[in-house]
Amino acid sequence: MLDRLRIKIFADGADLASMRALAANPRVKGFTTNPTLMRKANVTDYVAFAHQVLAAIPDRPVSFEVFADEFPEMEAQALEIASWGKNVYVKIPITNTRRASAVPLVQQLSKQGVQLNVTAVFTLAQVEAITGALDAATPAVISVFAGRIADTGVDPVPLMAEAKRISRAKPKAELLWASPRELLNIFHAESVGCDIITVTPDVLAKLELVGKSLDDYSLETVKMFYKDASAAGYSIPSGMRRAARAAG
Repeated sequence: MLDRLRIKIFADGADLASMRALAANPRVKGFTTNPTLMRKANVTDYVAFAHQVLAAIPDRPVSFEVFADEFPEMEAQALEIASWGKNVYVKIPITNTRRASAVPLVQQLSKQGVQLNVTAVFTLAQVEAITGALDAATPAVISVFAGRIADTGVDPVPLMAEAKRISRAKPKAELLWASPRELLNIFHAESVGCDIITVTPDVLAKLELVGKSLDDYSLETVKMFYKDASAAGYSIPSGMRRAARAAG
């Protein structure tokens, strides 16, 4: 089943050891990270970390995000990050913290040939604006946070299908399903034609379950409950049942 998937799986994280291990997995076609993940992984030197990652992963796309909030500084960071390697994509948030649109900057950088990953995208209006701004000759990624959209009670599947329709106007733009919540999201993303899905290591670990017999999985679960109850030494004395009946 996995061999028939057309969608590309990108690993999302900032733990260098984990990224190196995942680089040996042929199912992983690229990598993404962001400042929040880097902070959680105790990365203290952004540039040094990025160069370590690129030394370990020179042959697949890797996205690094700008962290400035003013657009001139954001542009300078983007150009610096882009210079680190041909496999580098620069993540640009769709707005700054004051809700000012980054679309003009996206247009400017894309026209200069900078490979962008436009991130924190939640609406179809944002997808339309990004698609219109991208240079037709420059590869780009549009990262729609489908998992976070689902967290609000909105079904992301039809939204992502429409996002794919919009992004087709720029053939070098790839649609990315970001922030998946479960392995099934890989198949959701595949069904609507997404080009990429970012997957965290804990979800990646579940790939081996795809196609597993549900009868076998049921039995394994029963055995797990039994083993853990036995290991904990749990017991329910029969006298307690009689006392409970008498009290009732």
